[in-house]
Amino acid sequence: MVPHLVTALTGPINELEQRILESTPVIERWFRLEWMEHTPPFYTSVDVRNAGFKLAPVDTNLYPGAWNHLTPEMMPLAVQAAMAAIEKICPEAKNLLLVPENRTDIFYLANLAQLQRIFYQAGLNVRLGSLSNDIKAPTTFDLPGGETVTLEPLIRSKRRLGLKHFDPCTILLNNDLAAGAPGILEDLHEQYLLPPLHAGWGIRRKSNHFKAYEEVAKRFGKLLGMDPWLITPMFNQCGAVNFAEQSGLECLRSNTDALLARVRRKYKEYGINEKPFVVIKADNSHAALGQLTVRDAKELDDAWFQARAKATAGHAIGEVIIQEGVLTNERINAAVAEPVVYMMDRYVVGGFYRVHADRSTDESLAAPGASFVPLAFEQSAQLPQPGMKPGASVPNRFYMYGVIGRLAMLSAAYELEATDPDAETYD
Repeated sequence: MVPHLVTALTGPINELEQRILESTPVIERWFRLEWMEHTPPFYTSVDVRNAGFKLAPVDTNLYPGAWNHLTPEMMPLAVQAAMAAIEKICPEAKNLLLVPENRTDIFYLANLAQLQRIFYQAGLNVRLGSLSNDIKAPTTFDLPGGETVTLEPLIRSKRRLGLKHFDPCTILLNNDLAAGAPGILEDLHEQYLLPPLHAGWGIRRKSNHFKAYEEVAKRFGKLLGMDPWLITPMFNQCGAVNFAEQSGLECLRSNTDALLARVRRKYKEYGINEKPFVVIKADNSHAALGQLTVRDAKELDDAWFQARAKATAGHAIGEVIIQEGVLTNERINAAVAEPVVYMMDRYVVGGFYRVHADRSTDESLAAPGASFVPLAFEQSAQLPQPGMKPGASVPNRFYMYGVIGRLAMLSAAYELEATDPDAETYD
């Protein structure tokens, strides 16, 4: 099943595809040199939106779930990337401890089973250690198809974290630490903890990430001789918004107004006949706010009260990011879709389309009712097809998505370096 764009396959997105395909050797060399200087996050997923006139990442996840939506055809790539990642960090590793979220729904457990499978095939003994107080002994969950997943209680010694009769070299978090890092994960100086604690949402901010992305996109745009806006969602940030107390509305309104004006200018420059919009969400990815789509700052008076109703009683959200809205004009069976690119180490290993029949082109598709369709990897999306007419080749489009995904992953590497509390400083 090959998705299609509802917008005519002409204009900026085809010019962008052409530029990227013509520049493949330059792009791959540029990435290679970047990875000599910067360490990629251990694994990453990136939500990409294709408006037909621009293509941009709107969210970058450093603790990706949903690995179960990668098809069997993608597994060899994932296993090879896992081997490369582990070899760099701990070549002699034999035990990997995977620390998941405190969820036991079937979909999330299937994601854990897939991660176990990937690392097992990469040559590691993999066991799951739960942070949940409810897991007091090894607990096995059955999955459809006969598979099982076993969660075990974590055991912390003075300097190491493990399980009963299991001492790992490396600990891999599949938990975004939104509530902050629990003490059991701190001060583990003898083991590799991936991703690092400051990658968790207790510390991480979307605005830091997209600031780093703007820098990366400008350099990439200069490399290819193109306008970086074609691959960048512009944004503003408000640091003093309290939904419980109704404070900070003026900051939100003025920044929304300013960002909408910037987007309008770009639309005019490119002759785009769409109405610009922005998306307002918590800077630290807190779910209580959800997402607000706004086309005019005046709408904030209504949106404000909707957001307050959604916010937990007494819960204050201090920091908010206002992001340029990027339409998604991809469709699968007439339902709105967006590609999600999965990477491990510095390699694109696969991905899927997030599809939602009840959502429109300007709404978040990461909502109940979403379904998942594998990216069409019958032909390797890693390998573009030179000489094909822009917009006519599925592998070419997926290669382009992989480039955008890797730009977001590189930006996350920059972001983690900039926010590392233990970074070396030189006078």
